[in-house]
Amino acid sequence: MNLNDKILQLGDTGDSVKILQKKLKILGYYHPIVTGSFGLSTLEGVKAFQKENHLEETGIVNEQTWNLLFSETQPAIAQISIFPTLQLGTVSSFVEDLKIKLKALLYYTGPIDTTFDLETENAVKRFQYNNDLTATGVVNQETWERLNSLYKNLDACVIEGIGESDTYIVQRGDTLYGIARKYNTTVDAIKRLNQLTSDTLSVGQILKIPKEEEEEEIIYVVQRGDTLYGIAREYNTTVDAIKRLNQLTSDTLSVGQILQIPKEEEEEEITYIVQRGDTLYGIAKKYNTTVAAIQRLNKLVSNTLRIGQILQIPSPSNSTFISYIVNRGDTLYGIAREYNTTVDAIQRLNQLTSNTLSVGQILKIPVS
Repeated sequence: MNLNDKILQLGDTGDSVKILQKKLKILGYYHPIVTGSFGLSTLEGVKAFQKENHLEETGIVNEQTWNLLFSETQPAIAQISIFPTLQLGTVSSFVEDLKIKLKALLYYTGPIDTTFDLETENAVKRFQYNNDLTATGVVNQETWERLNSLYKNLDACVIEGIGESDTYIVQRGDTLYGIARKYNTTVDAIKRLNQLTSDTLSVGQILKIPKEEEEEEIIYVVQRGDTLYGIAREYNTTVDAIKRLNQLTSDTLSVGQILQIPKEEEEEEITYIVQRGDTLYGIAKKYNTTVAAIQRLNKLVSNTLRIGQILQIPSPSNSTFISYIVNRGDTLYGIAREYNTTVDAIQRLNQLTSNTLSVGQILKIPVS
């Protein structure tokens, strides 16, 4: 069979796909077992190989891709047909493959390298014991077959189950940016979910992938020169709201610090049934709005109310207010007095829990 004339792509199956996977595996671009099925993990391996060799990243194996694969793997192709016996002291690329699979199956937690050390032997023994094999710590063909079978099932769920799975096994050449792009999320979201403190990944590492519905908040990584005031202004929020959400006790920021940014929530329309003794002023004060705003929304021509009357109450976003930037020496009392309102009204509108203000803080000031 002349493979140079055989074009392979996503969805193909057969012996030619097995040969493709073996060659990619030798070069470190494909880590699952050889199945003969051109799935997403094979596609990613082909693209990575094409990128590394300055070919067009189509994921389609054409004559040019075949030629390069054969030229780089021909001497080693016979080695992949059967897995070698591994034991304490072995140094081989197959040990790396072994560790990747044991780590994915949660039997091994150490570094991924080519040395079969004592930690690897113990992991193998645990795997053998839990899978009804003789726990010798030596990886023979029976152990390989069981390991590959379990890893294949895991791989089908993790690597090829886009949209259904929330975990991913790191492959050679992976980056956080590439994984985030593949799963339509962000680097920051992945780092936050996995509690990562850097962008460094290790082969075989299992990552949790955030689902789209879990991404409810905006995340911001502090850059050099950032201030809370500048960030709040950029995201149309307030310094106080950011501090509350992140439980900050000061305005000091550090480069690389991750902040949650409060999103503007859609507020449902509020209705109110007038009670005995109610006044427009009292209702407006209760709902952080103004008499004029209630009158406009309900098309009222006077301040007269009747018991049982139903009023629509404007949400704070629809209320009449102005923005005020806090200056050095400002107090809530002084601001309220200047704009003919009350400290309580400003606190409610801005969801403030204290009278403390910070320079540069943006306040919404209710106006009549």
